[in-house]
Amino acid sequence: MPDVILTDRQGRAVGSAEIKDAHTGSGKLHKAFSIYVFRKNKREILIQRRSTAKMLWPGIWANTCCSHPRKDESPLAAGTRRLTEELGFTTDLHEGGTFVYRAEDGKRGVEHEHVTILIGNTDDAVAEANPDEVVEWKWIDLPSLQTDMKKNPDQYAPWFHLGLAQILSAAHV
Repeated sequence: MPDVILTDRQGRAVGSAEIKDAHTGSGKLHKAFSIYVFRKNKREILIQRRSTAKMLWPGIWANTCCSHPRKDESPLAAGTRRLTEELGFTTDLHEGGTFVYRAEDGKRGVEHEHVTILIGNTDDAVAEANPDEVVEWKWIDLPSLQTDMKKNPDQYAPWFHLGLAQILSAAHV
């Protein structure tokens, strides 16, 4: 498994670490990206339920796709690569800001990430979800999603709450 890129709070690379090392103990701040793909004039978003084999937040609903860029790989290139690997499609993506967060998943581990938000739009359906990454996926209208995220916050990944709020407040949708 490739290493993750360690960063400072501004997202500048300061080294690398094995992925498991970055996600255990107190965690190490590292570069990540989160993709939010919309359709129907940005009224619906594609979300996925994470594989139950995932180390952190298994079986939890999350945004369209998220992962870590590789060394010398831009967030946009990494996002395009991971969309294909996880969900079997690509779409044009653009950057929609960044945020830093830290969240512990009980005794499983910790996420401590400098996240680049990537936003896309498509009318295409998912070609084929990778079962090692995704248990299920669905398109959901934003009002229904927001209502359910408020009612059942623990059913959604912590970074999903933060990224979606930032996208909506910045009027990207």
